[in-house]
Amino acid sequence: MRAGLFWLNDRQWARIEPHLPRGLTGPDRDDDRRIVSGIIHMLQSGARWRDCPREYGPYTTIYNRFNRWAKRGRWCAIFEALAKPGEDGVVLSLDSTSIKAHRCASGGKGGSTIKQSARSRGGRTTKIHALSDPLCRPVVLHLTPGQDADIAAAPDVLALAPPMSVLLADKGYDGDKLRGEIIRRGAKPVIPNKSNRVVIHRFNKRAYKESWPRLFGQRPAGFKWIPAGLC
Repeated sequence: MRAGLFWLNDRQWARIEPHLPRGLTGPDRDDDRRIVSGIIHMLQSGARWRDCPREYGPYTTIYNRFNRWAKRGRWCAIFEALAKPGEDGVVLSLDSTSIKAHRCASGGKGGSTIKQSARSRGGRTTKIHALSDPLCRPVVLHLTPGQDADIAAAPDVLALAPPMSVLLADKGYDGDKLRGEIIRRGAKPVIPNKSNRVVIHRFNKRAYKESWPRLFGQRPAGFKWIPAGLC
């Protein structure tokens, strides 16, 4: 087996396999484990689908499986199943990051139909909003155009959130309406106050200070976002 290729191990595959679609019409699918491993390898490497290593099979098979399941929402369903925390009432963190979109993200003839890419001060960007557990494993991922404010996307992220006891976030999420929504969900907001806030809210500064470097700052070398269910 060639070095440098990604292969799902037995433990990871045992978590994924029960969530694959069943009972579909048409011919039997190729080796699911090999195909999914190839898709993950290509997404990690960022290479062209045409350059997919032959160990995973024809690149057209790898691309078609990724593309068709993406359009049908199957990847999102698998991610949501794997990302469910193992216990209720956990401490979760909310943050976002912007990624640069290639020019082709604006679409072909007739304009773009993808609403998650738009032009901001940094150019054409997409913003990823992530709700993560204490080990930095995402339980919710949400995409918006790059110019959207963090706090504007927070309600959509919380709508998909599991039960939690505490929500950690930076001051970009400081807003009375959002704080009220967090409390309504039975959680305690740990969010610093903006400098221009008139009514100051008390928050656990120690919890925020201790958690910030680990949850939002520097992460371990080689860190990659992996759904909680695969760890």
